[in-house]
Amino acid sequence: MYVELAEEEDKEMAGSWKADADGILVFTGLFSAAVAALVAVSIQDLRPNPQDDFAFYLANIYLLLANASTNGSHIPIPSTLPHPSTPFSPPKYAIWVNSLWILSLAISLTCGLLATLLQQWARRYIKITQPR
Repeated sequence: MYVELAEEEDKEMAGSWKADADGILVFTGLFSAAVAALVAVSIQDLRPNPQDDFAFYLANIYLLLANASTNGSHIPIPSTLPHPSTPFSPPKYAIWVNSLWILSLAISLTCGLLATLLQQWARRYIKITQPR
C-alpha cells in the first residue's frame, strides 16, 4: 500500500515538474524570439553609419563642382580630403541598452536549457523509481 501511494505521489510530482518546465519553455521561447528581434534592431547603434561617409564625400564633390563653375572650367582637386569625422565611438546608452538586451537573452536561453534539463531529469526519475 505504501509503495503504491509513493509511486502515485512520484508520478504527480514528476508530472508537475514537467508541466512547469513546459510553461517555462514556452515563455522563454517567445521571450527569446522577441529579445533577439530587438537586439537585431538596436545593435545598429553600435556601428558607424556608412551614410555619413557618403554624405561627406558627396558634399566635397558638390563643393568642388560649385567652385569649378565659379572659377571657369578649371577644377582644382585637393591632394587629400580630410577624414569625414573623428573615429567612431558608439554612444554610451547604446552600449548599455545592447548589453542589457544581450544579458536578458542569455538568461532566457539559460532558463530554457535548465527547463529542458528538468524535463529530462523528471523522465529519468520516473523511469528509475518505477521500472514497470
